[in-house]
Amino acid sequence: MLAQHQEAADPHAGGVDARGDHAMGFSHDKSAHHFHLLPDGGTIEVGADDASDATTRDEITMHLSHIAKMFTDGDFQVPMFIHDTVPPGVPVMKAKRSAITYAFEPTRNGGQVRIVSADPDAVRAIHEFLTFQIDDHRTGDPEVIAAPAHE
Repeated sequence: MLAQHQEAADPHAGGVDARGDHAMGFSHDKSAHHFHLLPDGGTIEVGADDASDATTRDEITMHLSHIAKMFTDGDFQVPMFIHDTVPPGVPVMKAKRSAITYAFEPTRNGGQVRIVSADPDAVRAIHEFLTFQIDDHRTGDPEVIAAPAHE
């Protein structure tokens, strides 16, 4: 009911959800997106809400592995379609694609794309891109750079 209320109150949000479901191949109602800013880039994480939902998990895995490849190739058509705009950071991420790595990593309920760069301009662009994703997908994730994990 809340999602329907948000769609009625915010046509852009409803469009992001509908275009996202179409482009990603799985429902935003059955999954959770999270975006994290890290000192060297960040992550795009998606997981199925229900751990026993193998179909959604497999669709997430396929989508994120495809996204990692597309972004590596400088292709950001999917987020441009979903958001109906060129997300902030994308022009720099395209220009600096040789300075950025995108790696898909499976997780228990889906997967993540780890985005890494040592180039300060590229990292700034990655942070702009991920912050936009947090806002437009309404995830509520912190828009601050997380401390690096201790290994």
